[in-house]
Amino acid sequence: MMPTRQRARQLARPAVAEGRPPSYYFAMLRHTRALVSCLAAVTLAAITGPLRGQVRVASPDGRNEVTVDVREGKLYYSLARDDRALILPSLLGFEFRGAPPLRDGLRITDTTRQSYDEWWTQPWGEVARVHDHNNELAVSVEEMAAPNRRFTVRARAFDDGVGFRYEFPSQAGLGAFEITDELTEFALADNARAWWIPSNWPRKDRSEELYSSGPVSTLDSVQTPLTMETRDGRTFMVIHEANLVDYARMFLRGPRMEGRTLHAALAPLADGIKVRGRTPFVTPWRTIQLADRATDLAPSVLGLNLNPPNALASTDWIHPMKYVGIWWGMHIGTMTWSSGPKHGATTANAERYIDFAAANGFGGVLVEGWNVGWDGDWIANRNAFSFTQAYPDYDLAAVAAYARQKGVRLIMHNETSGGIENYERQMDSAFVLYRSLGLHAIKSGYVTDLTSAGDSHYSQYMVQHYRRVIELAARDSIMLDAHEPMHDTGERRTYPNMMSREGARGQEYNAWSGDGGNPPEHETILFFTRLLAGPMDFTPGIFDLLLERGTGRPRRPDEPRVRTTLAKQLALYVVIYSPLQMAADLPENYERQPAFQFIRDVAVDWDTTRVLDGRIGDYVAVARRVRGGETWFVGAITDEQGRTLDVPLSFLTPGRRYVAEIYADGPNAHWLTNPLPVTITRRTVTSATRLRLVLAPGGGQAIRIRPAG
Repeated sequence: MMPTRQRARQLARPAVAEGRPPSYYFAMLRHTRALVSCLAAVTLAAITGPLRGQVRVASPDGRNEVTVDVREGKLYYSLARDDRALILPSLLGFEFRGAPPLRDGLRITDTTRQSYDEWWTQPWGEVARVHDHNNELAVSVEEMAAPNRRFTVRARAFDDGVGFRYEFPSQAGLGAFEITDELTEFALADNARAWWIPSNWPRKDRSEELYSSGPVSTLDSVQTPLTMETRDGRTFMVIHEANLVDYARMFLRGPRMEGRTLHAALAPLADGIKVRGRTPFVTPWRTIQLADRATDLAPSVLGLNLNPPNALASTDWIHPMKYVGIWWGMHIGTMTWSSGPKHGATTANAERYIDFAAANGFGGVLVEGWNVGWDGDWIANRNAFSFTQAYPDYDLAAVAAYARQKGVRLIMHNETSGGIENYERQMDSAFVLYRSLGLHAIKSGYVTDLTSAGDSHYSQYMVQHYRRVIELAARDSIMLDAHEPMHDTGERRTYPNMMSREGARGQEYNAWSGDGGNPPEHETILFFTRLLAGPMDFTPGIFDLLLERGTGRPRRPDEPRVRTTLAKQLALYVVIYSPLQMAADLPENYERQPAFQFIRDVAVDWDTTRVLDGRIGDYVAVARRVRGGETWFVGAITDEQGRTLDVPLSFLTPGRRYVAEIYADGPNAHWLTNPLPVTITRRTVTSATRLRLVLAPGGGQAIRIRPAG
């Protein structure tokens, strides 16, 4: 960090007025105010000793400022953007079993500051290069009375948001502990509009819910990421967490019509304890992402920057890819996971899918239901699953060899049904077997609300389990795609083999959901909520949209069905990011379909991402450039309302000519009555071109833009 005197001399130099925009002077004013505040704090410390009052840290651009202070012995933080309060003074602290709360009689004993400014490269992602630029404030806090427990609140201020966490050093007054409640608050200054899914523990402990929206004051208990828009539309905020390693997942307990203060609520263990630990100990980061526009929220890298760097010696074995799989047939009833006449995971069927993948340039084939354990009630019989023994009609070694011969990766499926102890007993031997067969990808599943012992699906016990799986898989060069997962908190930076996950209501609900499937607005909300945490294995690419299987008649609106047009299914490959993207439909449904060419062509790993336009719950348009190339892909989707977007192609290289291959909703397309028409056209474009995207109700548009010639 620049010494105070040097900074003061720099600020004292006369500015050259010519050519300076007004924003320059506002920035200089903010820096001057920050300097004055810093000098005042230094003077106070010199007079009174350790700081006991109020300390601040601002983002590098000076717009976001975190304040930490003690009021009547209690510790609070607050957050402002452009000198406008967003989070009012909010309580910090903990409650323990068998010990007084760590909440009262506190004082600030010391502060330290650091600044970070570096770039790092992702092995894969929505963007190749990430800028980690922040100012850090560490506030040391101590109880003024016995047992004089100590902790540190570490805050980092970025241009795109802030993060803070608690750190407990080794100390005589606090060794082993049991947290019964984390007292962290988010006292919102504005009754912002929020988009949320509920947290229903212990009735149902899943993330597969439809989103609701409304004022923060109406919230009960919700999951993160929680996206909010202030009433004047000036600021978007997203509350989430980062680097969740040995702790419970955080939910948010709402004010229930009694104000605007959200409270951290931790997923419990079976005995009600939230977190067990021993000092030294650190919590996850509590993150608040900030943006002026919804389109500035993505791609989100705040959580990535709050995770440790890549821990793997090599990532050469990690390969983003598209895949097909023995999966959708189970959901629509043409195949079964269990053994019997409709068993999907047979050697012959797996080889048929491998042939299809190889012929169409797909990198992988997922096979579900291959292993013993699916017969009967497989949730009740969670301990019956074997992760090494295949059903008699599936020759694992032969299928693995056939996949290698065809240049296709076989994706293993490990469904636990919540039988965590059963899975952990077998993980080591299973992963060693997979590696010996050249199998380097697993899709895992956790279809359960509670563990066998009664712990929450998102408890500290489960967080520890997920981390063990990630680390063990990395040892054996295995990529992971987790369903019914712990939510993404940026751990893919440290372990880039943690590729993708579900963690929201995906495509499968369109096959059998009793409420008819996902509404047309669903994916336009996911982009600004769930997708801000990280990649999602949504499984797009369903082409059979209209007829009910086996009857030839149109589905009724209240029956399960995919509520999009075919063009929107294509656009989802660009809009909903995942380094593992599935072409989810049956192979026969892609035959003689010209639109399938877009799925063959679309990339899964990106150098640059630009959100061109969007409004939460209404529409979104995204452009992404292929990693290591000059080709761009554009995806645009809308809700149940048809709309026209005017999209500039200014992201293209000036002076170059490109060919745009456009897959648009055809004449009279409509998600409900006429979802299949797709019009495929080509035209020459440049960086000066503006494309007029006409989206049908529930529709979309997918575009490949490649250099001409």
